[in-house]
Amino acid sequence: MSDTAFILIVEPDQLLGQQVTDMLRRNGDACLLVNDGFEALQSIRKRPPDVVVTEYKLGGEISGFDVLRETRRLSPDTEVILMTAHGSEQLARDVLSRESAVQAYDYLIKPVAWDYLRDKIHRAAAVALTNKEHRRIRERSAEALEFEGLIGTSENMVQLLRKLKRIADSKITVLLLGETGSGKDLIAQAVHLNSGRRNKAYRAINCAGLNENLLESELFGHVKGAFTGAVSDRKGIFDAAHGGTLFLDEVGDMPLRMQAKLLRALENGEITPVGSTEVHYVDVRVVAATHRDLNEMIEEGSFRPDLFYRLNQVQLRIPPLRERRQDIPVLITRFLNDLNPERQNRGELPISVDPEALRKLTAYNWPGNVRQLKSLINGLAVQKETPVIGLEDLPEQIRGSTQIVPLGQAGFVGLSMADVERIHIANTLKLTSGNREKAAQMLGIGARTLYRKLKEYNLN
Repeated sequence: MSDTAFILIVEPDQLLGQQVTDMLRRNGDACLLVNDGFEALQSIRKRPPDVVVTEYKLGGEISGFDVLRETRRLSPDTEVILMTAHGSEQLARDVLSRESAVQAYDYLIKPVAWDYLRDKIHRAAAVALTNKEHRRIRERSAEALEFEGLIGTSENMVQLLRKLKRIADSKITVLLLGETGSGKDLIAQAVHLNSGRRNKAYRAINCAGLNENLLESELFGHVKGAFTGAVSDRKGIFDAAHGGTLFLDEVGDMPLRMQAKLLRALENGEITPVGSTEVHYVDVRVVAATHRDLNEMIEEGSFRPDLFYRLNQVQLRIPPLRERRQDIPVLITRFLNDLNPERQNRGELPISVDPEALRKLTAYNWPGNVRQLKSLINGLAVQKETPVIGLEDLPEQIRGSTQIVPLGQAGFVGLSMADVERIHIANTLKLTSGNREKAAQMLGIGARTLYRKLKEYNLN
């Protein structure tokens, strides 16, 4: 197991209980040994364990079955293994039945070989940790802000989606800034679908990779004979989007002469087809996008400042995936939920990602952003015959990644580890709006540890 499991041993035989505890601690597990059911329930209420290993006959008023039932009520993610030297077939059926409301992970008859017991406990812990991670993802998904298929739980993505909702139903021109694969096309579609133009046409064109003459023809159309191969009149994409929305992707790659013509179309709605002298008018709302630094291009003279001001009525910066890692498990869950109906139609079980693989996916830097993540998950889900994507299924560059913070955090250089920890805790608390329990979960530490560090760093 990659995570340290917390295992509660409930064993009235002090020597046996200590032997089991020592064995598990040698394997790096956190353990607590108690001798009766009362102590067990007190411990579970105080700190829910990942696994409970309990003797069935504990003596006193609380039996091992009572511990099982109360554990299921107090901590549904915890797995319970019952052990006893006095087993019965009926008891085994009662605690292992899938229909039982208090189903145990396993039921073992003493004496149990140490290797076998250790393997059972670690398997149970892996299931518990997976259950816990899936529950956290469900909770994040429930708290996520969603807008036309776009989803986010991170503060920067939630702010973006809220702003997007406010400006969608207007005539204002929108400029989207973001890296390749960050979802600029999806946001442009969301703007259109939530505007008064939703029942009109939506058209998109990528300005990169088209030479000037071809781009002009694609945008404004041409008349017969305008150039070799122009055998008939052809309307451009501005005409096709009349009354609706036009998405100009990678507008930063547009040649300067075309920028002047685009500016005229945006300011006056006037377009002139290639080879024609006739001007006609169109009503189009434009959403433009680029991954390039337009301010730098203006300084270099490769982008017109007047066009920039016209496009930049509202600017939305789409954060790269490495700046919103909190969204990665939610996005993966969304992608898999979209794919699972197809798997189920083929008679296959729904697919999920185990915690260790999910941790690596969350830690990776994702240069291709959401597009790269979705492509990978779709490919893994199609190839995978079993219902769980594990660490061994991931590409080597992700499996071997040690990246845990966004690249380029030069502001941490020269700081002590204590300062870095203080800043990280403060930022996490800000992200959770001061919710200390959620912050502790995200930081992977206990609530008591967090409270101690808050006091140590004077973070109120």
